[in-house]
Amino acid sequence: MFEGLTDKLDRAFKVLKGQGHITEINVAETLKDVRKALLDADVSFKIAKQFTDTVKEKALGQNVLTSVSPAQLMVKIVHDELTGLMGGMKTDLNLKGDLTIILIAGLQGSGKTTFSAKLANYLKTKKGKSPMLVAGDVYRPAAIEQLKILGQQIDIEVYSEDENKDPVKIAKHAVANARDRGFNVVIIDTAGRLAIDEEMMNEIANVKKATNPQETLFVVDSMTGQDAVNTAKAFNDRLDFEGVILTKLDGDTRGGAALTIRAVVEKPIKFVGIGEKMEAIDIFYPERMADRILGMGDIVSLVERAQEQFDEVEAQKLQKKIAKNQFNFNDFLSQIKQIKKMGNVKDLMGMLPGMGKAVKDLDIDDNAFKGIEAIIQSMTPEEREDPTVINGSRRKRIAGGSGTTIQEVNRLIKQFDDTRRMMKMVTASKGRGMANMMRNMKSMN
Repeated sequence: MFEGLTDKLDRAFKVLKGQGHITEINVAETLKDVRKALLDADVSFKIAKQFTDTVKEKALGQNVLTSVSPAQLMVKIVHDELTGLMGGMKTDLNLKGDLTIILIAGLQGSGKTTFSAKLANYLKTKKGKSPMLVAGDVYRPAAIEQLKILGQQIDIEVYSEDENKDPVKIAKHAVANARDRGFNVVIIDTAGRLAIDEEMMNEIANVKKATNPQETLFVVDSMTGQDAVNTAKAFNDRLDFEGVILTKLDGDTRGGAALTIRAVVEKPIKFVGIGEKMEAIDIFYPERMADRILGMGDIVSLVERAQEQFDEVEAQKLQKKIAKNQFNFNDFLSQIKQIKKMGNVKDLMGMLPGMGKAVKDLDIDDNAFKGIEAIIQSMTPEEREDPTVINGSRRKRIAGGSGTTIQEVNRLIKQFDDTRRMMKMVTASKGRGMANMMRNMKSMN
C-alpha cells in the first residue's frame, strides 16, 4: 500500500537531514521532491501544488525547537497536511432510526457487490445489526448469484426478484419486505457500467428517489488513480452521495485517489477494502493513513485487530501454560489461526513502524502459514501435545505426511523451541504475559 509514494517522500526528507535549521533554499528543494512524489502518485497538479505551497508557508513560519530537527519538523507538517487533505477525522455511517437504507453505487468492476457483502458482515458482527442485502444489479451476468453466494458465506439474507428487470421496483419491494420482517439495515447493490452514461445516472437516481436512503456510498477502485476522482465527481454532481469507499487498497495503488478524492468531491472516505475476505474492510482514519504513507506504521489499527481476535480468558490460560513451559503445537496452531483472521500477513507487518519498506518486496500472501500448518497437522495428538517425543523417524514421517522436507520440519521445531524458550523468559522476567498485554491494549482505546 503506497510503497512508491512512501519511498519518494522518505528520499525527499533526506535533503533536510543533518541541516541545522530550515531555510527557504532547503525547504524549496525538499518540497520540489515532495511535489514530484505526489504527481507520480497520480495526484493532480493543482492539488499537489496547493499542498506543497501550504507546507512551505507553515515550514518557513515556524521556529525549530531545539529538540526537533528540521527533517522531523517537515515530516510533522507534511503528516498534518496529509491528514487534513484526506478529511482530518473518520466519518461514521448514519445508522439512526428503525431502518437504515444504504445505497451502493459505482462503475462496473469497482467491487460494489463484494463491498456490499463486506459491509453487511461488518454491520452484523461489529455493530450488532440485522442487515438484508438487495440484488439490484439486473444487467451483469451472474451478479445476483454472486451476491447470493456471498450472503450464504456470511449467513445474511439476500433479497432478489430474479425475473424482475426493474431495479427501482426491486429496491422498493425489498425495503417493504425488510420493514415487515424486522431487518434494521437494507444494503442495495446496484448495477454499474463500464463508463458513465445518462441511462446509468437516471437509473441510480430513480432508485435513490424511490428508497430515500440515509447513506448513498460511491465505491471506487483505488488502483485507477485520478480517473477514480473524476468519476466520483461526476457521480456526486448527480447523486450527492454521503461517502466514498476505496476498494483494492491492498493492490498496486499509487495513492492518488485516497489522497485527493476528499478534496475534489468534498465527501469523506468512510471505508477501505483491503483484500478478498469478508472481514477485509477497515474504517478509514485519515491520520492513520498519513502515518502509513510516511512509513510510521499503524499500531492502533494493529492493536484493534488483535483485540477482535484474542480472548483475554484464553490469554490468561496461555500465560499459565507458557510459565510452566507447557506451550505446545496445538497452542501454536491456534495462535496462527488467530493471526490469519487479523488479515493479510504482509499488510499486518506493514503496520509496524519502519516495517513497510522492509516487507514491500517480499511475496507474503494469505498462504504464508500453509507449510507450517501442514507440518503441525501431520503430527499425532501426542506429538502436538509433547514436542519432545518427536525423534528422527517421527520427523521423517511428518515430512512425508505434510509434503515438506525433513529440513523444513527440523527448522520449524527449532523455531518453535526458540519461541517457547523466549516466551517463558519474557513471562518470568516481567511477571506478566499475554493477559496483561491484552489489558494494556484495551486501555489504549
